[in-house]
Amino acid sequence: MPRTRSVIACSVLSFAAGAVFAQQQVQTSRREEQFTNDQLKVWKTTIMPGAPLALHRHEHGRALVALTDGQLQVTDKDGKVLDTYNLRAGKAMWLGKDPLGQLHADVNPGKTPIEVIVVQLQQDTVAVGQASEIVAYALPR
Repeated sequence: MPRTRSVIACSVLSFAAGAVFAQQQVQTSRREEQFTNDQLKVWKTTIMPGAPLALHRHEHGRALVALTDGQLQVTDKDGKVLDTYNLRAGKAMWLGKDPLGQLHADVNPGKTPIEVIVVQLQQDTVAVGQASEIVAYALPR
């Protein structure tokens, strides 16, 4: 009988430890690369409540497409809120490149995960040949 109790106690403890570990894994905000070439970089970001992304910056402009509703706060290294975005699933927005030297964290102040797709340019300028073609096309004839 004591052996049976020990086995049951170990099983319960193992199950509880596994459940805590699984819950901690779910609570991690993350980026998942989707596609990259020399023109674009695309990733999916999941931001869990109370688990901000690490400080980072965007060297180039990007489109953000919300997969879920929610509020996204962008904070500086001191936690000061720089911007707040009210996201609506299926809606997109443009965000320019970050100011030089400025790092930020993405924070989810809500109670449910926020998921977005980010499509970031790999360079912010159009090649000279492409620019002259665009200007020539836009000029009145």
